[in-house]
Amino acid sequence: MEGRKTLPIGTDDFRKLRENNAYYVDKTLMIKDFLEMQDEVALVARPRRFGKTLNMTMLREFFDIAKDSKALFEGLAIMDTEYASQINSRPVIYFTFKNVKGVSVEELTAQLKLSMQEEYSYYERIFKGKLDKNLYGTEKFYETYELLMDRKSSYIYLSSALLDLTRVVYEFYGIRPVLLIDEYDQPIMSSYEYNYHEQLGAFFSNFYGSAMKGNPSLGQALITGVQRVAKESIFSQFNNPQVYTVIDKEYAPYFGLNEDETSRLLEEYGLELNEEVRRMYDGYRIGGIEMYNPWSIINYAKKGRLENYWVKTSANFLVKVALKEADRSFWKAFEQLIGGQEKLVYITLDTSFAERASSYSLWGLLVNAGYMTVTKWVDAETCIVKIPNGEVMSEFQTLIAEISGIERLDLQQMFACLLKRDMETFLELYRSIVISCTSYMDAKENAYHMLFLGMCITLRGSYKVTSNLEAGYGRSDITLQALSPKDINVIVEFKQGENIEQLKEDALRQILDNRYYVGLSGEVLCVGIAHDKKRCEMAYKVIGI
Repeated sequence: MEGRKTLPIGTDDFRKLRENNAYYVDKTLMIKDFLEMQDEVALVARPRRFGKTLNMTMLREFFDIAKDSKALFEGLAIMDTEYASQINSRPVIYFTFKNVKGVSVEELTAQLKLSMQEEYSYYERIFKGKLDKNLYGTEKFYETYELLMDRKSSYIYLSSALLDLTRVVYEFYGIRPVLLIDEYDQPIMSSYEYNYHEQLGAFFSNFYGSAMKGNPSLGQALITGVQRVAKESIFSQFNNPQVYTVIDKEYAPYFGLNEDETSRLLEEYGLELNEEVRRMYDGYRIGGIEMYNPWSIINYAKKGRLENYWVKTSANFLVKVALKEADRSFWKAFEQLIGGQEKLVYITLDTSFAERASSYSLWGLLVNAGYMTVTKWVDAETCIVKIPNGEVMSEFQTLIAEISGIERLDLQQMFACLLKRDMETFLELYRSIVISCTSYMDAKENAYHMLFLGMCITLRGSYKVTSNLEAGYGRSDITLQALSPKDINVIVEFKQGENIEQLKEDALRQILDNRYYVGLSGEVLCVGIAHDKKRCEMAYKVIGI
């Protein structure tokens, strides 16, 4: 359609988006909330791809005293409020740490320097020839600037870099600056991922804490990330932020697209917000508001295909670690969740899983990261959760496959053979998968159950999946109840031991003798699988009910 605006895929800079006349969903009333709430330091925790960077650059453009941003905000909601007069009225310090990661301390330090050089250079140009060189703030600013430009300088000397910049900016303008830090937790998560956090923990504490706790030069600070902070460990000095997670009403309308915004966007590009789209992308609840992930919606609007766009963004390392360490009670609850059910869980959002691993902080991590959504709070520590949509369900399948050390496509192909009753190919593929991940199988008593769990995620909407995970030798009993009469039901029983020829028959007989098929109708494929480490055999029978 002629005159249709460009979709801002990959563009998360507000100025660039507005100057290119790209499609923009007006979130500028966030500025009004920011001013009215008057938090000295606020943290907004949101899942990846929910518009954090775009909103932060929008705040930067609105406030920055060194810019003229009136044209960028023309026609937007904030300009119809009493706060329109505050445009370009304050100095702004802006950092994005979304690319600050590395396999070593040296690599992370290099990325941190690069991310800070741009803002320091921006102010160095503004200050040129105008600063009183006798002032302490001036001296510290240029000292830190030189350290940032020196490739060989250590991270140790950068712990006051944020504080130093706020001081000199306040001295120069006589107005306390707004400090904006996008994706503050990315470097911290990288330090956990590559096992050097113990070396950098005190640095992060000083780096953030010195600038944002008791800093007389700071006006207001807003930081964003996926994880909320804990008051222990990393942030022992930084315990004063107001934290707004996905359960809080504050800032809720500004990250993600609500139902009306999503419907209007899709309509603009010739698409409809129908039930199929809702099943794929809907289901998030943020501060009680039904929300869609903007990254997925924008990509769907451009391509017109219901694909897993969120899954193609960078994976959350901490979620993988958490799932690897999850206990039996978690997986029992998770089985119900992948079947599309809701589950009552005990949860804490006060502690980062990285700092204090527990089942409570695991559920909190999954909620904050967008892998689960809270449908109802029972009390302060108990809530009902569900997996939001089909796209997140696919992400779980990928994560479970990675945890098990197997390929997702291998799982899908193997399972397709099972449902088509191509048992010879099924067993061949199953054996190859078992061989490829034997070390995992040996380490986890419920490994075979986990393997099937990963496949069963794709059956949402076609099958009801139930299982009976038992103690002992990793035995598990899985029932796949077809929701359509044209599809076959499947019952799988696992056994483990040295005499696999006998055990496969025992497993099949157990299904038949115990009448596990009661309640099913139509054809039932009964499968007994016996394992002895890398060896496995299968017996099966199709019966009619």
